[in-house]
Amino acid sequence: MATNISGIPVLILKEGSSRSRGKEAQHANIMAARIVGEAVKSSLGPKGMDKMLVDSFGDVTITSDGRTILDEMDIQHPAAKMMVEVAKTQDDEVGDGTTTAVIVAGELLAKAEDLISKNVHPTIIIDGYRKAAEKALETLEKIALKVQPTEKEALKKVATTAMASKLVAEHKEYLADLAASAILHVSEKVGGRFRADVDDVMVEKKPGESLTDTKLIQGIVVDKEVVHPGMPKRVEKAKIALLDTALEIEKTEFDAKINIESPEQMEAFLQQEENMLKEMVEKIVATGASVLICQKGIDDMAQHFLARKDILVIRRVKKSDMEKLTKATGGNIITNLNDVSKADIGYAKLVEERKIGDDKMTFIEGCKNPRSVAILIRGGTERIVDEAERSIHDALCVARDVVEEPKILAGGGAPELEMASVLRDYAQTLPGKEQLAVMCYAEALESVPVTLAENAGLDSIDILSELRMRHEKKQIWAGVDAIKGKVSNMNKAGVFEPLTVKKQIIKSTTEAATMILKIDDVIASGKMKAPPMPPGGAPGGMGPGGMGPMGAGEF
Repeated sequence: MATNISGIPVLILKEGSSRSRGKEAQHANIMAARIVGEAVKSSLGPKGMDKMLVDSFGDVTITSDGRTILDEMDIQHPAAKMMVEVAKTQDDEVGDGTTTAVIVAGELLAKAEDLISKNVHPTIIIDGYRKAAEKALETLEKIALKVQPTEKEALKKVATTAMASKLVAEHKEYLADLAASAILHVSEKVGGRFRADVDDVMVEKKPGESLTDTKLIQGIVVDKEVVHPGMPKRVEKAKIALLDTALEIEKTEFDAKINIESPEQMEAFLQQEENMLKEMVEKIVATGASVLICQKGIDDMAQHFLARKDILVIRRVKKSDMEKLTKATGGNIITNLNDVSKADIGYAKLVEERKIGDDKMTFIEGCKNPRSVAILIRGGTERIVDEAERSIHDALCVARDVVEEPKILAGGGAPELEMASVLRDYAQTLPGKEQLAVMCYAEALESVPVTLAENAGLDSIDILSELRMRHEKKQIWAGVDAIKGKVSNMNKAGVFEPLTVKKQIIKSTTEAATMILKIDDVIASGKMKAPPMPPGGAPGGMGPGGMGPMGAGEF
């Protein structure tokens, strides 16, 4: 609302809108973002705690994964939502480091607020932060250790580190080995560089047994059973037909009437339908296929004919699974039965239905091209299996990151402290207030080892002062060994992270922090009003007292 010369109020915004400006708006945004950072802080590192998240339906999720925590929290504040986006970007790009990214972004904003209160303009802070980010990325490239993209030991080490802070940490070595093997199976050389796609690794989960019964399968697992009891349950040297059209008589889209006047005509009509289905089956049999995997439905009559021909059939398979099967078996997806040929048929050494827990699943193993593999996760409870799936996803992502960019860094906060040490020296070379912003950036990076120390129950001030001293003596891999509870050489401790993850943390946190700092005016429109109640109270004639149409006093 504004007033004109004569003092008459002029309404500019809609009724119910709110507006906050200047330092008030900046403080509110920074506070919201910091609170999100604080929420995930305690889950960082191998000694971090887990969060139990209960949604509106009462479903429970137990996790220490930054992205999952923020996704499950129903965050309303617009600035806090930007922190959720930081975690989302981090997870989508590199698959790990979500908690670290949110903590660093929160700290960058907290330090910026201290500078704003000392009358340093946000634009100067933003410029300082951008320069610091460039220097930090340069430092990471300089200290990174090169590895071979196909070196399983390096992949296993980064996968083990990614799982060390999860619920499944007890079995991290075993699961990391599976993740590293899976990524090496699906990686391929394209134009002189290796490429790997996490989507090529199928992850299926079934509660039961224990985490150590999780297996890597050289092929595909489909969560479906054989459709007909008369069909074989095991086929060796299988020739596989992949079909994405229904083996059914399709209903016409327009209405039609058929006048049947005698039982003979009825018989002929049914016989014709049967012949059409038989013809479809014959086309599949002619290709020599011994296994049929269908994306859509299969008529009961067609099932009967296929069973008589001893063909193993599974139906209603997911589209994503069909794509993986195409890669693994070397077959083509058949969309038109009239064009089917032997060239479309895939191959696997074994197709077998097995009982896993209470359900039956079909295993397709020994494929022609093992560039599609599956990990079948087992675990004592559904919660553990869900968390194991999230952990294995992180492990697969970090292994892929190293295959695609074969450079790693030691963990335990060592790279952050090395960047902070370099930034402090760099700040001395800058003129004016920008050096204050670069110093703040260095302090924000130090929040990672400080949080690791706090979560391990150590004295963060002692740890930080020892780390600074060691990094000044050029011990670049000195970091917090949370397991041993002291400062150690993290390179010798075998704790490694991909360079890509750290670079993405610097990029996404800097961008999010600068975007929030640039906002000095928040204009929020009024909430939408609920539609008016129908006459007679709530729907169905329920009055306010919860009585039906014959409320009290209407007798």
